[in-house]
Amino acid sequence: MDIGVLTVPLGGEPIDDAAAYLDGLGVDAVELGVGGWPGEDHVDRERLLGDGEARDELVRLLDGHGLRISALATHNNPLHPDEERAAAADRELREAIELADLLGVETVTCFSGLPAGAPGDSTPNWVTAPWPTEHADALDYQWDEVAVPYWRDLAKHAAHHGVDVAIEMHPNMLVYEPTGMAALREATNERIGANFDPSHLYWQGIDVTEAIRFLGERDAIHHVHAKDTRVYEANSRVKGVLDTTGYAEEADRSWLFRSIGYGHGEEHWKDVVSTLRMVGYEGALSIEHEDSLTSAREGLEKAVDVLDRAVFETEPGDAYWAE
Repeated sequence: MDIGVLTVPLGGEPIDDAAAYLDGLGVDAVELGVGGWPGEDHVDRERLLGDGEARDELVRLLDGHGLRISALATHNNPLHPDEERAAAADRELREAIELADLLGVETVTCFSGLPAGAPGDSTPNWVTAPWPTEHADALDYQWDEVAVPYWRDLAKHAAHHGVDVAIEMHPNMLVYEPTGMAALREATNERIGANFDPSHLYWQGIDVTEAIRFLGERDAIHHVHAKDTRVYEANSRVKGVLDTTGYAEEADRSWLFRSIGYGHGEEHWKDVVSTLRMVGYEGALSIEHEDSLTSAREGLEKAVDVLDRAVFETEPGDAYWAE
């Protein structure tokens, strides 16, 4: 497995400087933002689509620092009820897939998106319970009339370009947990799978290693984010985990995204790595830094330190003791 980094926190510096810094940390791979919320500080998607020399220059730069591209990232909402916003997100995603094909990158990471609850609504609607029954009707509409037709077409586009689409299971998106991820994959094709980010699963009460097994049995893990979360029970015991407190109000939140090792210990992350290997995943563990209690560089460095002791650097050997 490779230790990777989503380079968004380093977006304020030139890509050459960011790559040199990550190379010095012993990082193996980068996930590059090409649109949506990750932005495109390090990659001008539209320019690279039409400029082969610029694509070659990017690859040479990264090769010079011993880095490969694990994925291109464009997290946005292609199912948004605002047609202009949905069209922009769809264009970003389709162009990201096309650019990945041109660069020889196997994966694009994204969100599933979230529709409105009914035709004519103007705001995306995250349904979390089937009652009152209009919420169950809204969920049926979101899946049957919006999401499945869109993603079937997008999956064909991905298959045409030979690129996997890795969806991050994220609350306030239609696909936010493993059974929803499996349902979307079943309704589309094998190019649709998970960008397995455990940080959003921890606070929902999902067992991360069980989730890895569930999706791994379906060959549905295309990419992995290495990102931790800590639930602060002094707050969650009072107000639960569906917490709308601002992320900068750390002391009052029920949970926070944390650097690797600050939500769950090294033993847990070794278990995560081992379970990923059990289900056949040997790609990047792409560190996504969103820990408001530390700086980006310190958070990345501490995450690399933990993962460096957790990842396997060799292929499994023969089980000679079982012969």
